[in-house]
Amino acid sequence: MAEQISPTRSALLASKASLKTASSGADLLKRKRDALIAEFFALVKDALAAREQLAGVSKGAYTSLLGAKAWDSPEAVESLSLGSSDDYTIDMVIESIYGVKVPRMTVPERRTGGGFSPINVGGRTIQAATDFNEVLEAIVKVAGTETKLRRIGEEIKKTSRRVNALEQVVIPGIQADIRFIRGVLDQREREESFRLKKIKAKLEAEAAAEGEQQAAQGGNHGSAA
Repeated sequence: MAEQISPTRSALLASKASLKTASSGADLLKRKRDALIAEFFALVKDALAAREQLAGVSKGAYTSLLGAKAWDSPEAVESLSLGSSDDYTIDMVIESIYGVKVPRMTVPERRTGGGFSPINVGGRTIQAATDFNEVLEAIVKVAGTETKLRRIGEEIKKTSRRVNALEQVVIPGIQADIRFIRGVLDQREREESFRLKKIKAKLEAEAAAEGEQQAAQGGNHGSAA
């Protein structure tokens, strides 16, 4: 990069400004990365808890399902699942976490009664339907937390790459430019100082020679008189 830059004082000032900007940018990105890492580990706990909850309610729900099939018959359970009109709408909004767009999912509220009449359905089947509603809620929580984890993790990687690029490529390159420009300017200053000294010495020598000549001419005039 140093070969492509003009070694002038204006270029030196511009390179110093670029170095300041790059350094500030690296500091900001590192603070962002640290904040994202803290958020990531906080979400890990939520994700693990959501996974544990899903495993727990799933185990209970499938146990209830087996009991419903045993007591109310598989046909009754299957006919209920086919005839159920209980639809769910999951509300999702996009929010920003340190500039990262992540979804926030609203766990659906269960309808009381499950969308069917309990008079025509066995109690174990009702319990199984209730338990699977809890499974649905747990799945939504897992999906929300793990989607946040994935996106924040991707942003951490991206931010780390940017920090590394600035600290290992951009900033050293600018510093090399500054050293190159300073070296050229210092060399020019030394050459200019040497040139001025030579000019000064030459002028002094010429003045001394002229003085001697005038003194010699004055002596000759005195002898003639």
